[in-house]
Amino acid sequence: MTTPPPATYAEYQQLWLCQCAVHENQSGGRTHPEDEHPYRSCFHRDRDRIIHCSAFRRLDFKTQVFVPHQHDHFRTRLTHTLEVAQIGRTIARALRLNEDLVEAAALAHDLGHPPFGHGGEGQLDELMKLHGRFEHNRQSLRVVDYLEHPYPAFRGLNLTFRVRQCIALHRSRFDDPLGDEFDRSLQPPLEGQVVDRADEIAYTSADLDDSLAAGWLTPDQLAGLDLWRRAMETAERLAPDARAIHKQLRACKAVLSLLADDLIATTGENVRKSGASSLEDVLHAPAGLVCFSEQMAAALREMQDYLLHNVYLCPAARKKDRQGRAMIRKLFNAYKSDPDLLPARYRSRTTDTPLERIICDYIAGMTDRYCRQEFAKMTRRG
Repeated sequence: MTTPPPATYAEYQQLWLCQCAVHENQSGGRTHPEDEHPYRSCFHRDRDRIIHCSAFRRLDFKTQVFVPHQHDHFRTRLTHTLEVAQIGRTIARALRLNEDLVEAAALAHDLGHPPFGHGGEGQLDELMKLHGRFEHNRQSLRVVDYLEHPYPAFRGLNLTFRVRQCIALHRSRFDDPLGDEFDRSLQPPLEGQVVDRADEIAYTSADLDDSLAAGWLTPDQLAGLDLWRRAMETAERLAPDARAIHKQLRACKAVLSLLADDLIATTGENVRKSGASSLEDVLHAPAGLVCFSEQMAAALREMQDYLLHNVYLCPAARKKDRQGRAMIRKLFNAYKSDPDLLPARYRSRTTDTPLERIICDYIAGMTDRYCRQEFAKMTRRG
C-alpha cells in the first residue's frame, strides 16, 4: 500500500526537511501580523517581496568587482546575488534544509550594499563614524525593515523574523555584522549559514572567472594555488582535448563544484557529530556547523588571499576605489551643507531621523551610474 501524498505544505516539510532545518512554524512570525497565503509559504512570500522591491532591481548597476555594464559579460551585484541564491538552494536541497528560506536570505543579503562595492562601504562607514556607523548587512536589514515601503499601513516589507535574522547575522571572511537587535551570541540557522558559505563560493569562483576574462590574471599565475591546481586537474580529466579557454572556464566551474561538494560532505558530518536535533540546538551551538573541511578551508583562504592582493587591491582596482570614494565623500558633504539638494521624500524625514543617516540612506541606495550622474550635476553647479 502506497503512502498518500501530504495534504499541506507543512506536512510535506515534515516528510522532507531534516530535524535541524527551519520549518514554517518556526518562522518567528512578522512584525505586522498577516493572514497566511493559500498556496505560498511564508518564505515564498518573503522571497517574492524581495525580488519585487526597488532595492533588488538597483543591484543590476552596483559594482561587484568590475564596473557594472562596462563589459557585457562581467558580474554585477545582481548577478552575484542570483548566483548565491542558486548555489545556496543546491546546497540546501542536498542537506535537506529549507530551500525557500535560503533563497529569500540569499536574495536579500546584499540589498544594503552602496555604490562602488566595498570601497563605497568603507567610505560611508568613515563618514558615519560619529553617527552610528555604516555596515552593509545592517543596511540590508534597514532596507527591508524601513526604506522599502510598498504597504500603506506600515514601512518595510514585513518579512518573517527568521529571514531578517539570517540577513542581520550574515558573516563571511570580509563581513562581520554590527548586530543591533539580534543576539550575536547565537549562531544563525543552518539556512543562514548556508547563505554565508554560498556567498564565499559564488564570489570566489566568479571573481576568478571575471579576472581571467579581463586579463587581470592568467592561468599560469594561479598554477601554484592548491584550489586552482585541483580545479585544472578536474577540467583536464573531463575535457582533455578542449581548447585552453574552455579548460579555463571549466576550471572556474570546478572551483565552485569542489567547494560545494566539500561543504555538503563536511556539514553533514558536523551535524551528525554535534548531535544537534533541532533549530534550538543549531542556534546555541558553540560554532557554526556549515563549513569546509580544514584542507579545503586552507585552500580557499589561499585563493582568497591571492585575489585580495592581485585583484581587489591591484592598481586598477585601487584607482576605481579612490574615484568612487571621492564621489561619495563630496556628495555626502554637499548634502550635509545644503539639505535642500536632497529629494523631497528624504528631506521630509528630517523631523525624526538625523540628517547624516538620511544622507547615508540616500547614497547607499544609489547605483554606481546614478551616483556618477549626481556627482556630475553637483560638479556643474560648482
